[in-house]
Amino acid sequence: MNSRKPPDNASKSAQPPARLLSGPSPTQVTESHLGQLLVQEGSLKREHIAQVLVLQRRERLRFGDAAVRLGLVKEADIERALATQFDFPVLRAGESRLAPELITAYEPVGRHAEALRIIRAQLMLDWFQEKSRSLAVVEARAGDGASELAANLAITFAQLGERTLLIDGNLRQPRQHALFGLGAHSGPGLSNVLANRGALKDMLHRIEPFNNLAVLCAGSPPPNPQELLGRVNFAYVVETMPAAFDVVIIDTPAALEFADAQLIVARAGGAVLATRRDASRLEDLKRTKAQIQAAGATLLGAVMWL
Repeated sequence: MNSRKPPDNASKSAQPPARLLSGPSPTQVTESHLGQLLVQEGSLKREHIAQVLVLQRRERLRFGDAAVRLGLVKEADIERALATQFDFPVLRAGESRLAPELITAYEPVGRHAEALRIIRAQLMLDWFQEKSRSLAVVEARAGDGASELAANLAITFAQLGERTLLIDGNLRQPRQHALFGLGAHSGPGLSNVLANRGALKDMLHRIEPFNNLAVLCAGSPPPNPQELLGRVNFAYVVETMPAAFDVVIIDTPAALEFADAQLIVARAGGAVLATRRDASRLEDLKRTKAQIQAAGATLLGAVMWL
């Protein structure tokens, strides 16, 4: 056996290059990127980054924690920057056209948004993966929260990366155009499609910064909403949209005030019932449940809206 030592130059070449040993760690790279995002968003001044880095190294803190301790940024600023870093958009209150009722857009790490994510997970397991891609959101009486629940659920699915379509099927008192800041009159929408007065693809609103979310507004106020929803055109919309979208959520008018909801639920096949705390009556909920079941649809559960 040859026991000779390798040449000195071979030993030196086997050692890692010094520049790799002294380079920044993955954590430092990430924290530096966080600082850049905070600067880009206007939450932190560039000249303050060095000050944050000094405290970070001295106290062994994360970049965001150091910046907050110095009073240079707020916790909300860090949350928004982290959301951007991980492709999870968060909106600033007062700086977006979206309504404040869309809590999953403004406070995605809050307890209410977390509760909606739990509902999303249950729907993914119990409904969307195996049985259908369409879901109706129903309320017994106007004001029970169906529109807000439908909109927030749509955002949570889009945040998950699911291609999501939100349809405003409430042709009586539509709200989605207002919730998403699409103007007092959203222009052509579902009613126009059902009346053969336009192509559906031309009426979809893409919602920034939620790239996976599209909204089909109610459209022009029709004199015959129930008849429109009863046409084969509506069945065609519900049956064909899952080819382009992973999740289709349909907002409906009050079930005990209009028969439209039953038509929508029958096409969707499944429904979630929105209720309002200290407002919804148990007897109304029982009647709405019976209507959903009579339409041959599955009631997946009820959600109490604030």
